[in-house]
Amino acid sequence: MDKHHEAGKLRMAKQRWQTERLDPALAQVNRPAMPSDLEQEPLYTPDDDDGRDYLDDLGFPGEYPFTRGVQPSMYQGRHWTMRQYAGFGSPQETHDRFDYLLGQGQGGLLVAFDLPTQLGFDSDDPRAKDDVGVVGVAVDSLRDMETIFTGLPLEKASPSLTMNAAATVALAMYVAVAEKEGVAADRISGTTQNDILKEFLARGTYVFPPRPSLRLTVDLIEYCSANLPRWNFMNICGYHVREAGSTLVQEVAFAMANAITYIEACLERGLDIDAFAPRLAFNFASSSNFFHEAAKFRAARRLWARLLRERFGAKEEASWMFRTGAGSAGSTLTAQQPENNIVRVALQALGGILGGVQSFHTAGFDEALAIPSEHSAMVALRTQQVLAHESGAAEVIDPLGGSYYVENLTDQIEREVNLYIARIEAEGGMLKAIEDGHAQAEIAKSAYAYQQQIESRERTIVGVNQFATDNDPEIELHRPRAEIVAAQIKGLAALRRERDNGAVQRTLSALEDEARGGGNLMYPILDAVRAYATIGEICAVLRREFGEYQPASF
Repeated sequence: MDKHHEAGKLRMAKQRWQTERLDPALAQVNRPAMPSDLEQEPLYTPDDDDGRDYLDDLGFPGEYPFTRGVQPSMYQGRHWTMRQYAGFGSPQETHDRFDYLLGQGQGGLLVAFDLPTQLGFDSDDPRAKDDVGVVGVAVDSLRDMETIFTGLPLEKASPSLTMNAAATVALAMYVAVAEKEGVAADRISGTTQNDILKEFLARGTYVFPPRPSLRLTVDLIEYCSANLPRWNFMNICGYHVREAGSTLVQEVAFAMANAITYIEACLERGLDIDAFAPRLAFNFASSSNFFHEAAKFRAARRLWARLLRERFGAKEEASWMFRTGAGSAGSTLTAQQPENNIVRVALQALGGILGGVQSFHTAGFDEALAIPSEHSAMVALRTQQVLAHESGAAEVIDPLGGSYYVENLTDQIEREVNLYIARIEAEGGMLKAIEDGHAQAEIAKSAYAYQQQIESRERTIVGVNQFATDNDPEIELHRPRAEIVAAQIKGLAALRRERDNGAVQRTLSALEDEARGGGNLMYPILDAVRAYATIGEICAVLRREFGEYQPASF
């Protein structure tokens, strides 16, 4: 039968079904639909494929356009890397937590730094008061990084250093630790987040203005390209954009637009696209709507492959591969009835797995209240292990592929993201959107709309605006201890007495000279770190040269 005739017949049959069956059935119920950022039909059929060409739009896993996965075997080859976001209090406590998690089967370390460290302040800086060791580990110098990692299996641990404004300093510290542990440069593996643009967009741990910040970002990429062949030098984050309140489409669009900005900056530096693109990685949030999330990751893979091959002319297949980690959407976790978060985290992880991510970090069910306790961290890790070994989600490659619904969502997300990126670029690109405050304003608008839906009960949050109870269960929480701050400051004072302060000053002067010029700052920063200069001292030099960022009002 002619395909057009068959499609018309199906379309007429669906219209009849909707008129005769669905509409009368819906007229008898009073359940409003959950708000969605994506347009959805109540039912999908083969008529909704939008003229999709299988080989051009889907293909096979491990082949362009990678919609169905970046590896031919996906999880049949090996499971995704299971990570936990960990790091708190003192460097010794963080070391002990990492040692414990590695012993329980965790495959990689995701390091949380406290806010003073992320902002380039030492623990004894007055601006660090009340924040030392609270949401992550305090790392003032190489000595602290040595405490965290010495004795751990560095060639297997593959840490992800979640630093941005001071990512160069964090990487320099880790490289120096690896040197002391005897790990050759070509064996050092891991990731630096190093995505400063999303800090201006969503998270706020920026230090320097956007343009010198972008210089530091490219310095790190250039250094790793020349010296650390196994290090992933960037983790471009849609995650924090989504956590700030963006829609799913905005999450992908802003991450991709940031990536375009980084690529263009690297090309201006003279780097070859195929020399650095294979080590650009991503990190996205995964909400509880696992159909949307799975479609998002499938669309992002196709978007990235086409962007790198068609726009930037990358020749190597490795450059076209969209490698991404994902994590539980922390903003969706609730302080009310916190044990409900175990279910949410499981759904969120399932969405990432069905979407084919390369790593996932599951949140502790208590994270709306505190840093995860040892117990909640274990439950989070066991959640991934149950999904890996008991759910069947890893038994088939791209198990949702071919779903009328999911394929339609995948196409819709790709289409809308491309339109969003085109609009950003027509208005001057991401740097301009950040400097003008326009991008931040769009995220804030979406966040406000979402919160209004919750407060009006248009959007149900179980245990919060529906199905609430008067008495939530008592759970054990991790609490930072006051003595940690005193010990950290005492250790910092001892470091300053014991180190060669003449060497520190020489390296800081060399960094200042290089910052005034156009050289790569990773090299003088590494020299300063080896001399045990602190992160506050190094960033103070850069603050004097670059200034501090003052956000635009909007």
